[in-house]
Amino acid sequence: MKILVTGGGGFLGQALCRGLRERGHEVASFNRGHYPELDAIGVEQRRGDLADRDATIAAAAGCDAVFHNAAKAGAWGPYDDYHRANVLGTRHVLDACRAHGIRRLVYTSTPSVTHRATHPVEGLGADDVPYGEGLKAPYASTKAIAEREVLAANDAALATVALRPRLIWGPGDNQLLPRLVERARAGRLRLVGGGDNLVDTTYIDNAAQAHLDAFDALAPGAACAGKAYFISNGDPRTMRETLNALLAAAGAPTVHGSVPFGVAYAAGAVCETLWRVLPLKGEPPMTRFLAEQLVTTHWYDMEPARRDFGYVPKVGFDEGLARLRTAWGGSRAG
Repeated sequence: MKILVTGGGGFLGQALCRGLRERGHEVASFNRGHYPELDAIGVEQRRGDLADRDATIAAAAGCDAVFHNAAKAGAWGPYDDYHRANVLGTRHVLDACRAHGIRRLVYTSTPSVTHRATHPVEGLGADDVPYGEGLKAPYASTKAIAEREVLAANDAALATVALRPRLIWGPGDNQLLPRLVERARAGRLRLVGGGDNLVDTTYIDNAAQAHLDAFDALAPGAACAGKAYFISNGDPRTMRETLNALLAAAGAPTVHGSVPFGVAYAAGAVCETLWRVLPLKGEPPMTRFLAEQLVTTHWYDMEPARRDFGYVPKVGFDEGLARLRTAWGGSRAG
């Protein structure tokens, strides 16, 4: 098949492109930039912006299916920027599917669409967890709008499914882990609330595998059509263990200090005000949403994904760490 991957140059996007190429598909990636890594694996690159409806529709020409992975992520920024990329961009992808008669759309969502302050989620599937309310982060709120619209678009002509991978990590990550390592080495990283809350994470190969498994099963009327699924390794560990294992694999100092949730939340509120009023560049070191995320238990039931499209993660946490350590050339943590 000829398959379009939006955001194919990103961390998950490249893993999706590799997986699709390995399965023998022709792949095109819709990016704003150019990525030599995609050239190296034979992926056609179609340049443009999701906010441009005509460019998005043109990018999907000749394709049989779409993996809509591109999004504006982050903890801070103007709501309009997130809305333009995540909501309007998704609407344009749906328009492209309709315009070209594309019958399958796999959408990359996020568990953040169900965030509810510090309310824990313990071993539940997507059907058991409602969408969040009063979301304080524009990323989460705009992804929730987009996910709903993708699932509502599911019908006899276009089958859609939404996957919510939790905290993707592994070799090739150029966002989350590098930031954690930088802060740890600078002595500016702390746990929130002690770090004893259980959290799920997703090794990069497992995240890509889940998307490919869902794609294989997706068709009008399929069990997964029109539904959302949490995706993870299915191996919840404490925030302290998870964070320090990742840091150690990257050869960075592990973290032992912590701050109470109330202090972190108040600091987040102050940072948000300063970054909004002054305004300051970059992302604030803490936000209220981030404080809530860091202190809250979040782990999920993988049974719905296994039942409906056969997802069983193949790379365990410890094996993933070994691969990460090799990729980083990690040394013993300080």
